[in-house]
Order: sequence, then C-alpha cells, then structure tokens
Amino acid sequence: MPLKNYSLLKGTIINAQEAKASSPHYQILVVDDTTEYRIAVNVRSSLNPPDLEFLLIPDFDHPLTDLLPEVAIGMHRLSDSATKRRDSGLCLDFLRMNLFQRSQMKVIPSFFPGPDNDLNEKIDQYVEYAMGDENNLIYAFGERWGPESNKRDKYFGFLPGNGIHDIHYNQGNSGGFKGDNGVYQDGGLILYFAAENKFVAYFTKFQSQAWNSDEQTGHPLPGNHETPSTGTTGTTGTPVVVASGPRVRIIAALVNPKNVGGGVEKERVTLLNTTAQELDLAGWSLLDKTDQATQLSGKIPAGETVIVSVKPPMVLSNKGGTITLLDQNGLKVHGVAYTKAQANKEGETIVF
Repeated sequence: MPLKNYSLLKGTIINAQEAKASSPHYQILVVDDTTEYRIAVNVRSSLNPPDLEFLLIPDFDHPLTDLLPEVAIGMHRLSDSATKRRDSGLCLDFLRMNLFQRSQMKVIPSFFPGPDNDLNEKIDQYVEYAMGDENNLIYAFGERWGPESNKRDKYFGFLPGNGIHDIHYNQGNSGGFKGDNGVYQDGGLILYFAAENKFVAYFTKFQSQAWNSDEQTGHPLPGNHETPSTGTTGTTGTPVVVASGPRVRIIAALVNPKNVGGGVEKERVTLLNTTAQELDLAGWSLLDKTDQATQLSGKIPAGETVIVSVKPPMVLSNKGGTITLLDQNGLKVHGVAYTKAQANKEGETIVF
C-alpha cells in the first residue's frame, strides 16, 4: 500500500534544529497564516548502508515550479489516485518526472567533522538563509501526520502536534518498507527565495532503495541493473555512488513547431548514442508526461544522433512537460523536462 496521506505543505520557515546521532532528522518549524507545522527530514537511514544519496539543485527550474506559486499557503492533501497526481503535475516522482539525472545523486555522510560536508549542513545552509526574509517560502512533499490535539510537538512545543515526514524517495523499497512504495508520491523540499525569484530543491534517497520501479506499484523491477561505481569525494574520504551514464541521451526537442498551412505539427526529439557501438532501438520507446508513447525502431551508429518524429498518442505539451526514454525492458535510460517558457518559443529547438 502506498503512503496513506500524501500531502504538500507550503509555508514560512521560523525555526530549525539540526539532526543528532540520537535523532537523525533535521527538524524545520513552519507556519502558515494560522497553524504551525514540523517538517522532519531524514539525514540517516535505519538500514545499511546508513548514509543517504543526496542532490541539491541551487536553481531548480521544472514544470512543477510553474505550478507552485498558485498553491495556497498551508497543508494540502493530494489525491489518492497516482494518475490524478501525475496529470495535475503537483507531486514528485524522481523517476518519472525527470526532476534530475540519476547520476547527479551522490552519497553524503549524515554527520562529519568540519564545515559544509555532511547532509545536516547541506540542508541547514539554505533553510537558515530562508529565515532571513518572511517572503521566502518552503514547499514540503511527503506524508502528513496529526493533528494530535492533546500532544505538544516534542521539538518545538506547539499544540497541536502536526507536520509532515517521509521527505525522500518513496518507492523501490524491499522488506519491511515495501508497503510504502507507490508512484508519484515521492518526498522532497523546495525553497523559494523571493529576492532572487528562484527555487532551490533538495532530494534524498536511501541506498537500500532500487531506482527503477514498477509503473503501478512502485516496487523494485526485476533485472534492476543499477551498478554504481565507488570512489571518494577527496578531503572527506566519503564513498560516492555514481550510477552508470545513459547509453542514449535526449539532447534536444522541437516541442512547438511552426504550423504551416494548418497541417499537423511535426514534433521531434533528437537522441545521441554515447557509446562506441551501434545500438538497436527495436522495442525502445519515448513517453510524454502522461505516459503516452512513441515506439522506436532502427539503429543509431556509435557516437551519432537520430531524429525521432513524435507520433500520436504521444504529445509534447506547449505548457511544459517531460520526455522519457525507455529501453526494450521498460527501464528508464534517460529523461528530460522543459518548462512552459521554453515551449512558448515557436519553431525553436530546446537543447537539454
């Protein structure tokens, strides 16, 4: 069963507490117009390996960021239907919404001596900065708890206790956490800084979670062939997990072609074979943001590109969207996202 109360909290940060070894969550106190909430952000896993995979995007630009300003302040329960969440665009799914590239996530220690070199400090950096201006906002996706009418919050003391947690990848789990799996229900933090008019995003994943997951259940897929390599970050000596790079990349798309003579628009996607071998695309497919597909065929010579014509029912929306490339086994190879502003430029090819 997926999360029971998947929600989005929008508010203003008024306090924070760093995680400790005895309490491995970074705590954030948030207020809307009338109510206080606590955001509990994991910095360490109860499973081995304990350190989390992490990505900070200091200038986050995605179709989601077009929607966030329209959300009212406060806590919002999102639809119980994964399809409705997907179609609304107001949710998170690391795998399907192409929020970032898999290879960008790195393992980071929960606690490590010295400045700005562990997950605790990486989160604290922008949270503390956000408290300097009441016009700054935080958006937290995760599982809501409370309100607990007769119980004060154990970190900040407000009544009733109330908040949101599971601020991390919420699929690809096995064992005791398999029941939390689902699609379009991932957790994450997005901060908005008014003076700079920009969004900053934090995304985390447990190393025990598989990256590729079933389209309906979010359970790990058979043949999940993620084979990370291990290195070090240099001065900290912390292990790094780097997913192997995509064999084929989506490097460009014409999503808003000029419509000459009232004919059908010819949307196109450009693929690059990054390998030293010719690749057969038989059985591969491209998906749009609602999972409508264009089936691929033919071959791409080593190091060369091919232009794919998008075919119905797949459509590249002019309001922003995603393009995802799947291999013959249905596993994600690469994915990109584009915004409404990018799509508004008629006749111009978007380069990713």
